[in-house]
Amino acid sequence: MNWYLLFKSLHLIAVISWMAGLLYLPRIFVYHTEATHDSQKSIFKIMERKLYNYIMMPAMILSWLFGLLLIHTLGFTIFSEIWMQIKVIAVIIMTYYHFTLGKFLNDFANNNNKKSSKFFRIYNEIPTILLIVVIFVVIFKPII
Repeated sequence: MNWYLLFKSLHLIAVISWMAGLLYLPRIFVYHTEATHDSQKSIFKIMERKLYNYIMMPAMILSWLFGLLLIHTLGFTIFSEIWMQIKVIAVIIMTYYHFTLGKFLNDFANNNNKKSSKFFRIYNEIPTILLIVVIFVVIFKPII
């Protein structure tokens, strides 16, 4: 069995799932911020919690797991390549972003959100930028 291709496929599946959540949860926060009725807000709380805990968190963990298995398969000398360094930095930022969403989730759960819908609309663009960076450095593997 080709372990590299297996790990790469599972890594891509996990990353796609994780990115879907990173792009969707801030959008739910926008709608939650603009909600006027308590019944709407309680539905958003359920959606946010389930998305974060049952989709995003496992997808992030699996993305890291299969990414590390890919690195192990390729050899740790891959870190000498600039494209991998850029990718790892972008993934660390994406992971930090993920946990900031968890903080916002807790703020909403405790009825303590201080951010505006405009903030979440702008904040929602961060994973898109990171995704573009990762895709381009992985595909083109720039040599600097």
